[in-house]
Amino acid sequence: MVRGLIFDIERFAVDDGPGIRTTLFMKGCPLTCWWCHNPEAISGRPQLVFFENKCIGCGVCFDVCPVGAQVKVEGGGRSHDRDACTLCGTCVQNCGAEALVIEGREISVDAAVEELSQDEAFYASSGGGITLSGGEPMRQPDFCAEVLRRCRERGFHTALDTSGFAPWEDFEKVLAHTSLVLYDLKLADPAEHLRFTGVSNELVLSNLSRIDRRGLPVEVRIPLVPGINDSPENLQECARILRGLDHLSRVLVLPYHRMGVAKYARLGKTYRLPETRTPSREEVHSALNILTSRGIPAEAR
Repeated sequence: MVRGLIFDIERFAVDDGPGIRTTLFMKGCPLTCWWCHNPEAISGRPQLVFFENKCIGCGVCFDVCPVGAQVKVEGGGRSHDRDACTLCGTCVQNCGAEALVIEGREISVDAAVEELSQDEAFYASSGGGITLSGGEPMRQPDFCAEVLRRCRERGFHTALDTSGFAPWEDFEKVLAHTSLVLYDLKLADPAEHLRFTGVSNELVLSNLSRIDRRGLPVEVRIPLVPGINDSPENLQECARILRGLDHLSRVLVLPYHRMGVAKYARLGKTYRLPETRTPSREEVHSALNILTSRGIPAEAR
């Protein structure tokens, strides 16, 4: 039986495709974007997350951990030995303050479809549906294809939110049951894409062209990150790439934000853009002008 690893299900989502939607967030991503606001989605395994602001300092987790992965630091601090941790969940079960949480859970296709179907009435009245996002849903193509197929059988509009970095044969499985593709375009230059995301964009651009040739509507999303991809040169090259698409529905420019920064500390990770600011309204407007002046139907969220 095919099962998926997810980290969240968001109901009444309005930014993941048309209408009111339910978005299933898949765990695991082949990219390591410097600005990622869902770092808990990158690993393809469950992870222990520590909410320091919830911790009451009772020390129970130190006592119950069977492998000593919860470590008391001199002076009243703490650390978590992630290499030693077996994710047994004992500390989570005994944390009355709910400061420790395991991020990521397995779910069956039946259970996923049942939960995605709970707001069927809202999909029908708003022109909405369900969206698979992440992380990168294409890391789990068999699960995604089956969930989308079953949802389509129920008459739901289906959307796939993807970075585009996956083998084409996996896309073929999933696209057969997809109504709309939400597709990331981060950087036009392959070397810069490799630097800031950990992978080249050659496969990303190739898959974008192949999806377009299938005739599926594509909504391209460009995260606007100051100092990384907001240069006129990058945006002009992105426009050139997008002008070659026949089924581009729109381009959505997503201004960089810092709402995910606290998540890195919870995972014991270091955020790579501590000084980067949110682009101003004028900078977003300038980016839109570059795209729209070249015939691209762009707007900002």
